[in-house]
Amino acid sequence: MPGDNGDGRGDLPVGLPSRSAYLFAFLSVVLAGMFGGIIGYGIVDVGSTGPAATAKLLGTVIGAGLGAIGVGVIAVLVLRAMAEWKRRPRS
Repeated sequence: MPGDNGDGRGDLPVGLPSRSAYLFAFLSVVLAGMFGGIIGYGIVDVGSTGPAATAKLLGTVIGAGLGAIGVGVIAVLVLRAMAEWKRRPRS
């Protein structure tokens, strides 16, 4: 088969993390975004008096964004480390 590197995965480099590792990283970013949104909403809800729908929405969006970005950075670093550990030394 053209482009086959011997493990049946085509043109993919040998040192890449598994597909399940990528899926787990993606799901952790989504989950962190949801929890960040909940925390952001809760902080604004506790700190405000009266109906502050715009502030609650803004707190939810900012909290979700910060949570997802933070965990996304960690996920990328972990996936890179996994790829480096799996990489075979050049002969």
